[in-house]
Amino acid sequence: MVRPVRFGFNEQTADSNAFQDVKLAAQTKDVAQDDARREFDDMVAQLRVAGVNVTVVEDTPEPFTPDSIFPNNWVSFHQSGKIVLYPMQAQNRRLERRMDLIESLKDKFQVEQIIDLTYFEEQGKFLEGTGSMVLDRRYKTAYACVSPRTHPEVLAAFANAMGYQVVQFEAADQNGKAVYHTNVLMCIGDNFAVVCLTAITDPDQRQQVRNSLINSGKNVVEISHQQMNNFAGNMLMVSTKRDEKLLVMSTTAYQSLTAKQRDELNDYAQLTHFDLSMIEGNGGGSARCMMAEVHLPPR
Repeated sequence: MVRPVRFGFNEQTADSNAFQDVKLAAQTKDVAQDDARREFDDMVAQLRVAGVNVTVVEDTPEPFTPDSIFPNNWVSFHQSGKIVLYPMQAQNRRLERRMDLIESLKDKFQVEQIIDLTYFEEQGKFLEGTGSMVLDRRYKTAYACVSPRTHPEVLAAFANAMGYQVVQFEAADQNGKAVYHTNVLMCIGDNFAVVCLTAITDPDQRQQVRNSLINSGKNVVEISHQQMNNFAGNMLMVSTKRDEKLLVMSTTAYQSLTAKQRDELNDYAQLTHFDLSMIEGNGGGSARCMMAEVHLPPR
């Protein structure tokens, strides 16, 4: 997780990210960084109390990277020892990539290979990590909705390099705008999946996604467009040092769930939530976006 120093509304990402709140940004411009840092620190502290091993990296004042709090978009770490670097749409988000962060992990984890897909930026083709894709790591399936930030050619390059199969589809919000990142509409755990199937516009693609999830042994918990808009799809299951499962989300997401959905999900993992309202409103991302999970083998 990357602790922010200059967090704020990113104008370079706003065109494709309908989750960013322009009005909130105007009202909170002077306090966004301080409030976001408090939300971040509280989330980290509570995760650590729960037994999650959290590595915090301090951001730097320069270069200016208002979205550095969302590291899962530029890097992913895999059990094979591979690290993947991704092509980013916004110019100022490309500045978030830090090789010193990767070097620091080599002390504790084995790094076998770095797969660099950033050359696609020169072609205007993007794939923003585990924002653009939701990975079922057990079955090596990448679910991805095509958008200005998720290009099929880069998806294919990732799949070829990592041995994944791709389930590709198109998704839109209630206003017909393409969903910018797959991880705002779905989350995959060991034995469950949370997904806004109604956002998938093509009925055949919708059925393909459902079938793929069911065939991989997932209990499908459907959420509505409104719940998706409240970041109920932007969750991540993590393990504690005691191998307990937590399903991490924002308080906004938690409160949008029905009692039945909470009970259902609680069968698979302990629901854990944090107030991330400043980060969500200005950044257009939530709890899942803030965590770049490290699956590298330990040394």
